[in-house]
Amino acid sequence: MKNGSCVSIMKADKLFWIPRMLTIIFILFLSLFALDAFSGEAPFYEKLAGFFIHLVPSFILVIGLAIAWKRPFAGGCVLILLSLLFTLQFNTYRLVSYFLIISVPLFVAGVLFIVFHVLAKKKTT
Repeated sequence: MKNGSCVSIMKADKLFWIPRMLTIIFILFLSLFALDAFSGEAPFYEKLAGFFIHLVPSFILVIGLAIAWKRPFAGGCVLILLSLLFTLQFNTYRLVSYFLIISVPLFVAGVLFIVFHVLAKKKTT
């Protein structure tokens, strides 16, 4: 095996993991906001219910990641659509910092999944 082919395999492997790790880190980051449900004076069962309600966006993202893991092109499109949905639902378009923190990482991950799919398809042909 030539040294150049080994390097291209390593680059392909990194490209394989970058969108997946970015999405996982983003889901964990978004899930941290659900911990806010435990503040206040409400009974524990109400706090727990609020916690799970706050985790709904994370659950949706996990489904999007599962789709992207098996079918990168379709999953990339789903993540891009979710970034647009999050932009509208959470009004991240109002502040640049919110937009950069909430909407852009999903969009970038979706684009990277699509790029990975295109590069993998070119590599097989």
